[in-house]
Amino acid sequence: MSSFFQCLHRNLNPRKGRGVLVSISALSRGCSGRRLSSPTGREKWEDPVVPINSKPFSVSAMTTLWKDTLQNVQLIQYVAPIAIDIALLEGVLMRTKDDPNASDVVNFAPFTLFPSPVPGNLLEQAYSIQQDFNLLVDKVSQDTEFLECTLASILKVDDFTAQLFKIYKQVVDEGIAQSLVLGINRSDYMFDYGADGSPALKQVEINTIAASFGGLTSRTTKVHRHVLNVLGKSKEASKLLSNNPSKGIAMGIARAWELYGSDRAVVMFLVEEAQRNIFDQRCIENELWIRNIKVIRKSFKDVFEKASLDSEKKLYIDGEEVAVVYYREGYMPRSYNEQNWEARLLLEKSRAVKCPDIATQLVGTKKVQQELSRPGVLERFLPNEPEAVAQLRATFTGLYSLEMDEEGDKMVAIAIADPDRFVLKPQREGGGNNLYGNELKQVLEKIKDSSERTSYILMDKIKALPTLNYLLRAHCPLKISECVSELGIFGVYIRHGQKFVMNKHVGHLLRTKAMEHADGGVAAGVAVLDTPYVI
Repeated sequence: MSSFFQCLHRNLNPRKGRGVLVSISALSRGCSGRRLSSPTGREKWEDPVVPINSKPFSVSAMTTLWKDTLQNVQLIQYVAPIAIDIALLEGVLMRTKDDPNASDVVNFAPFTLFPSPVPGNLLEQAYSIQQDFNLLVDKVSQDTEFLECTLASILKVDDFTAQLFKIYKQVVDEGIAQSLVLGINRSDYMFDYGADGSPALKQVEINTIAASFGGLTSRTTKVHRHVLNVLGKSKEASKLLSNNPSKGIAMGIARAWELYGSDRAVVMFLVEEAQRNIFDQRCIENELWIRNIKVIRKSFKDVFEKASLDSEKKLYIDGEEVAVVYYREGYMPRSYNEQNWEARLLLEKSRAVKCPDIATQLVGTKKVQQELSRPGVLERFLPNEPEAVAQLRATFTGLYSLEMDEEGDKMVAIAIADPDRFVLKPQREGGGNNLYGNELKQVLEKIKDSSERTSYILMDKIKALPTLNYLLRAHCPLKISECVSELGIFGVYIRHGQKFVMNKHVGHLLRTKAMEHADGGVAAGVAVLDTPYVI
């Protein structure tokens, strides 16, 4: 295990008495260098982290991990029920589709039977740039001109984004009431295998609102560690990195609550009417209660009916002042009706700290992601930081505009001719929205001459290396599958005025799905929770 992963394991392991909120460089303290000051809240270190692998990367190590065990049907049938029981014991849970608002009957959240192989150098790379992505998101959120110009064509054809932007402009024009900004992001990646077989880290997207599964993934590692121990693989079990994003996320919310400055104020989780994924949220909520911070759970409907602002724009609901609004809802069109839009406007006008504020939500649109990939754009937001710019840009795959111009016409024609090369992405979150293959071709042929095409972007399809695993789901038969994984890194930052108070990475999420499923996450019923096994 490299010095980076030794330090990561030590600093993220609560049994060692260490906190989760440490920077990538702080993890390597004593391993790789001297601290340098930074005005952005990032901790810098003079020397690089020691690479994970001294040997060349081996594709066979990725594809043959657990091979003998995976082919032992009798052993699989023995250990799978144990894994499910441990998942239930550890609280890796979801409510049922039939009764999403009651916990009388629950299921285990879907997960892999075995941890999946992840190239250690790419996991390290993903951690090392998260603070720069946090800073980038925050910088873009403050640039009204950039957001307006970038989203101009989208606003004409996408009612959802247009309504978000309308609220954003109204709040900016009236004056933003709160100078505290809390961001909880998750940057998602896949591993792209080139012709030479070497993997590269490529960003899929960055989630700036309601980034989920920081709670359940904090518990999934224990399940996989137990499975490996049961199979007599204690050495392999000891290599699984401890991981607790829920604690780091809660620390960010708690710090924002503290800076708000009222001991009587509460944290409000803004949640969906149907709450299947409540246990993921309870992990974070429980961390706040441990710190004696009161948490309330309200919907947009509750806000519309019961919330109000006083003369100082303080937000009250049911007589309680709200310090922080933590959104776990509000990222899809179906979240809103006329009353819910009014509720969102009220929240944005308030002095409560919004996580995220509406500007930060707009930064998470696919169009902004595509625009940031253009030459010179990163330099606009990170001037005089060529190293950070180069490291971020290295994770970008091909991203293409479909504007009503010559460049857009060219990309539409290329994609129709070779649809398997691309992913067609709308301005939506929540999984299951992207288009591939023949479906991509059919949609583009239909809208190629319409301004509707500007509501999408094209992205080069990432060529992942499939591995074998069992995906455990309630009431589904055991079946070995060819799978691909997606790695997410959670980041938390707080800005007070123009000063960064916090800028951290706080843990990771690995999700895995069968190759036959083109798109969709855990909540969408396609991907399952996983744990990285570093190779």
